[in-house]
Amino acid sequence: MRNFVGLLAVVSVCCFAVSANAATYGWEDGVGTILGSYGNLANPTNVSDFVHTGNHALRVTEDPVGGTPQAYIAWITGLTDGDTIDASFFGYDDTPSASPSLRIWAHYTTSGDIDDYHGSAGGNSTYTAGTGWEEIGWSWTFDSDSGSRDALVIEARLYTGSDPTDYWIDDVTVTTSSSTAQIHFAPEPASLVLLVLGGLVVARRR
Repeated sequence: MRNFVGLLAVVSVCCFAVSANAATYGWEDGVGTILGSYGNLANPTNVSDFVHTGNHALRVTEDPVGGTPQAYIAWITGLTDGDTIDASFFGYDDTPSASPSLRIWAHYTTSGDIDDYHGSAGGNSTYTAGTGWEEIGWSWTFDSDSGSRDALVIEARLYTGSDPTDYWIDDVTVTTSSSTAQIHFAPEPASLVLLVLGGLVVARRR
């Protein structure tokens, strides 16, 4: 039983990884949400009632209002000094020159742990304009800080004026100059099913 519980913990953080220089994710699997979060971010949900393109998008909520919540929407691992990363997403904002609004940001981690925070990487200081669905993006040049970190988390940052507030995010795009890095998005249903089934077999044999 102990081994099976441990397996479930591994499954809960498994994510969809792409070994490529460029990848996109639009929550079209109908299940995936976010890779992690920071601050008062609540109720990450894969929704089909309000999207930019396709049939699904991400909805997150800031509740209660406080600080600057961050939704981790992509994770690029296996990076080295000088690698470039370009990322963007579409966010919905219908409040011109006022909150709520979003912007794109990033922070450093190690490839083994998305929660192993190693400092801010900065991002775009421009917020969504409040004219509906809008693409916002930024470009980073990776700095390993003498080898202490090798991964980058792309954040959707929430800036709220009332309590609580919903946000919608769709169509993430990530491009990197690295030929060996992996781009990770939220869990893919097929991968989760295979992991659970495999774990049941292992637990049963033991």
